[in-house]
Amino acid sequence: MANDRVSWRAALALTAGTLLWGGSFIAMKIAMRGYAPLLVVFCRMALASLVFGLMWRRMGGFGAAKGDWPGLIFMALCEPCLYFVFEAKALTLTQASQAAMVTAMLPLLTVLAAALFLKEKLEKKAAFGLLLAVVGVVVMSASGGATGDAPRPVLGNFLEFIAMCCAVGYIVTARRLAARHRPLYLTAMQAFTGTVFFTPVLFFVPFPERIEPGPTLAVVFLGLGVTFVAYGLYNYGVSLAPASKAAAFLNLIPVFACLLSYFMLDEKLTPTQWVGGGLALGGVALSARPGRDDQSSRRE
Repeated sequence: MANDRVSWRAALALTAGTLLWGGSFIAMKIAMRGYAPLLVVFCRMALASLVFGLMWRRMGGFGAAKGDWPGLIFMALCEPCLYFVFEAKALTLTQASQAAMVTAMLPLLTVLAAALFLKEKLEKKAAFGLLLAVVGVVVMSASGGATGDAPRPVLGNFLEFIAMCCAVGYIVTARRLAARHRPLYLTAMQAFTGTVFFTPVLFFVPFPERIEPGPTLAVVFLGLGVTFVAYGLYNYGVSLAPASKAAAFLNLIPVFACLLSYFMLDEKLTPTQWVGGGLALGGVALSARPGRDDQSSRRE
């Protein structure tokens, strides 16, 4: 059997990336206090692209075979393009902590996609875990009351789920491309494509009358800390680990996001929402446990 353990370098990169991604929900909420959601997305993409542009000569050349371009374009279209269209809207409708809980479904969706497209085995336990996670997200969303900061949580959480489906396309495709391309190049491809994709926003979205320091710093964090560093770390980690193993680290995103949103945004979940979130995380944990086949292969 091939060794499918995650190295300490991959684990460190994946953990650091998910910590930054968890903070992105809070930063996005803060940034939207001063800027329109899609304008925030464009600015973070443009800022990351600027950094990559300055680094491009030192990075060397980017050689992509003709057959790689459909995968590269599809990866960038899934994330950041469509992903941020749905997530930016979602975060105007729901709490950062609730949206982060929805991301707990991403590892299970990735396992399902890996079974369909990468021919990885899908166990009954994993399928049941996915169903349990869906039930948990539904319970959490249905029990959430509307607030000034989260006027339509059910719709917002559904849009976040659609964003997760886009993220699955990114993860599975990035895993394939990472075998032939350096993680830094994949991250640069995402930033450049995202900048071009969101450029029309400049002609339709109003600019703020004055620049607020808090939202502006949040945009800088999103552009450098998340779009540049977090994606780079995750692409590096996924290049060293199987797709299903790397996706398991995404379970840390809702944990980090809920802790940060509690301390920084004063967001609180109701007891019923905690139950729904617990069901979602429980479904993820159930699917993450090794099955009988995995345990027997390890003993061998």
